[in-house]
Amino acid sequence: MYGWVLALLCVPGMASAQGQTTGQEAPVELTLDRMVELGLRDSYRVRHLQLEVERTRSLLSAERAGMKSRVSLNISAPQFQKISDNKWNSTLQRNELIREDTRRFQAEMSIRQPVILFGYPTNGVLSLNNRVYRYSQVDAKSTDTTFYNRYFIAYNQPLFQPNRMKNDLEAAELNLEKAELRYANDVVAAIDDYATDYADLVSDAFRKARASEFARDLVMAMEAVREVVENNPTRAGDLDLLRVELANAREAESQSANNLRNREQTVKQRIQMAPSTPVTVGSSLEITPVKVQVEEAIRLASTLTPRIRQLSIATRENEIRLDETRGDNAFRMNLGLTYGREVQDPRFQNLWSEPRNSYTVEVNATVPIWDWGQRQHRIQAQQFSLDRAHLSEQQALSEIETEVRNLVSSLDDYGRRTQTMLDTLRLAHELTETMISRYRAGEVGLSDLMQALSRESTTATNLLNAYRGYQQALRRLKEVTFFDFEAGLPIVERFKITPGKQ
Repeated sequence: MYGWVLALLCVPGMASAQGQTTGQEAPVELTLDRMVELGLRDSYRVRHLQLEVERTRSLLSAERAGMKSRVSLNISAPQFQKISDNKWNSTLQRNELIREDTRRFQAEMSIRQPVILFGYPTNGVLSLNNRVYRYSQVDAKSTDTTFYNRYFIAYNQPLFQPNRMKNDLEAAELNLEKAELRYANDVVAAIDDYATDYADLVSDAFRKARASEFARDLVMAMEAVREVVENNPTRAGDLDLLRVELANAREAESQSANNLRNREQTVKQRIQMAPSTPVTVGSSLEITPVKVQVEEAIRLASTLTPRIRQLSIATRENEIRLDETRGDNAFRMNLGLTYGREVQDPRFQNLWSEPRNSYTVEVNATVPIWDWGQRQHRIQAQQFSLDRAHLSEQQALSEIETEVRNLVSSLDDYGRRTQTMLDTLRLAHELTETMISRYRAGEVGLSDLMQALSRESTTATNLLNAYRGYQQALRRLKEVTFFDFEAGLPIVERFKITPGKQ
């Protein structure tokens, strides 16, 4: 008996045998995991995403490095000035045109360290400094040279203003996280594309197997008709009708085989496989229905997917911008302190002997008085942006809950329909074989036999539609929740989605 299950199982075997006879290369069995592995390995899209992650990671490393000590050496060697300028003479109580002719060679070494208290950037900077210079004033008769050396500790602390140091570091961390989330989101989208391609491949393989099965059923029917015609020549018209149906079935079989070959070539191009590589594709539509708890799926969609975290990051970025907007044109103060030792002497050798204490205290404040409400309106506008970000989070959670409930319902419905149609197709094929036997026995006419064959084809089409609906609902549910319910693992764990590694 030519069972439809046998027909489905024959397709991979036939393709495998053909690959072995036409070439030396062993055929590759295309499964979803295999397609994902090949597709992501050399994907330009994934490589672009990896580079973006590495770029933002380098920027974060740069911000973190800015929290550590920085050593710099500023050199002015030489600085010559020979220029006339108006200067006020307090003794004469008038301006004088002074001819200035100076020579200056200066070097200043500075070690700067942002002040971090218990891991929290304070926006202040502590530095160790050493300034040395040689200063000469030249006139027509002589040259007056002075050497100067000062080593001191300096501390600068902005007050009553946004902590730029902390905000810049947090912004860099958020940018890296956003890049990693985009990477994960796009890779999962690529996996979903490969899953769609795989479902299309299986569908085309099933159509080819069904076309072959339908042609074999017609051949069996023709054998029965020939037996009937031999005993009853008046039924010769039945044989002609079946010849036409068989010719159409052969054409449909050739068309389905061509569609499968074209689909295979398209998939090979997408996963960057050599066009000459032979492949095999399973055509069975057997499924193991997945049971999904709605509340658990909603929880996964709210915690695993990048969408909610991306919205949370956008909210935090708006909070940072609001903080900085409040600091613009607002009251602010800067406190600057230095303490050290200095020496001034005409001899360079004496710069390290008998230093004197030196210090500075500087407090600068900016007090805004009137700006026609500019600052207030900017704060208000930024507050609206923050409120919109909060609203987007709430909207996304509501949309996710609704979509997950619909997808779980569709998944259950298509799963039941697929199982039902699988059983119905087995029954329809048995009825077709029975109808052929009854036609041979003269119990039914050709119209009844053709109706049975048509009923089996319709059942196979309904099965394929239910299967594709089930697979589509399952793929979308995986994409929405970032969880593979068949494997029982998050998608990022199952496919090892890590930026920089595949």
